[in-house]
Amino acid sequence: MKLTTERLILRDLTLKDRDNLVEIVNDLKVSRYLAVVPYPYSLKDADWFIEKCIRDSKKRPRENYELGIELKSNKKLMGVIGLTKVDIFDETAGIGYWLSKKYWRQGIMTESFSKILDFAFNELKLRRLNVSASTKNKPSNNIIKKMGFKFEGTKKEGTRTRSTGKIHDENFYGLLKKDYK
Repeated sequence: MKLTTERLILRDLTLKDRDNLVEIVNDLKVSRYLAVVPYPYSLKDADWFIEKCIRDSKKRPRENYELGIELKSNKKLMGVIGLTKVDIFDETAGIGYWLSKKYWRQGIMTESFSKILDFAFNELKLRRLNVSASTKNKPSNNIIKKMGFKFEGTKKEGTRTRSTGKIHDENFYGLLKKDYK
C-alpha cells in the first residue's frame, strides 16, 4: 500500500528497511514515550516489527496500517505512522506515529497525519479515530490538537514505556469524522 503527499510517500515496510529502521528509532529521544519500542533497538527488533507489518498487510479485512514515512527526494525511511486496531464494523481505529529526530519541526508529521486522516475518513469510511500521548510529550500533544482531535481525559499511570521502563500519565483524544476538516 502506498499513499503520497507533496513531499512524502507513506508505504508498507519491507525487509529492505531494517537497517534504516534501526538507525532512526535507536534513539532514546525518539523512543522514550513509545509504549512498545525497546531501547536499544536491534536488528532483531526491526525484523520482528517489519515481519509483523508484512503479516498485518495481508490480513483481510486489514486491522493495522503501519506505514513507513519516506521523503520522495531521498527515498529514506524517517518514521512510521499508522492506523491500528481498525474496526470496520465499529468504524474506529487508533493512530500511532514516531519520527526520526533529524526530521523534527519540518512539518513532516503534520503532512503525514493529514494524509492518514484523509485515508481513514474518506477511504476506509471510519467515523472515529483515537490517539493518546504521554502528558510529558508536549510536541505530540500539540500535533494531536493541531490536527483537530479533542481532549477526552487523562489516564493516570496509563502506560509503561519499554525503552525506559517509566510509567507515564496518558492524555486521550478523539476525532469524529463529522468534526474532521
